Amino acid sequence: MPRLLLSVLLALGAATAHAENGSFYLGAGVSHNTVSNILDLGNEADISATSWKAFAGVRPINLFGVEADYLDLGSGNSCVSATCGTTAHSDGKAFAGYLVGFAPIPLPVVDFFGKVGAAHWKLNGSVNSIGGGVGGFSNTGTDFAWGFGVQAHLSMVGARLEYENFNIRNTSGANVASLSVFLNL
Repeated sequence: MPRLLLSVLLALGAATAHAENGSFYLGAGVSHNTVSNILDLGNEADISATSWKAFAGVRPINLFGVEADYLDLGSGNSCVSATCGTTAHSDGKAFAGYLVGFAPIPLPVVDFFGKVGAAHWKLNGSVNSIGGGVGGFSNTGTDFAWGFGVQAHLSMVGARLEYENFNIRNTSGANVASLSVFLNL
């Protein structure tokens, strides 16, 4: 019995050590996204939506990693006038690349991290009126992005809670809070 217990502990320890050193990881999760003051239309075309994200990364050493994210920012719809004769719609998405730094806190299954990088975003929208007035926009850009979070992992499976932020031209910027699961490969 002691040999079996020792073998299991060694196997779990080796798997955890492998997961933290030189591993690739893939993850996905649910996010709440906010993009407001779009084109100074007040709050008519704002995005405040629950959506999803996916990410992949490599952590070559315990303190640093590189990560790529896809963020579906969701969409927003609203009535601009009291009779709903004019409506506004907007939607957005982003790809982001980050350098990730992990805090050297000696907790075996918990990591605190911060990340900096760039996000390439696309924001589309339109304002439609029954009287025939139609206007639309489509903006793209690449801007500085940053974030921070905490993750817990056991062997190859983990979960993370994080916040990300980046600028989007003609808005107050994107604020993304997410809860994700990931798998170390």
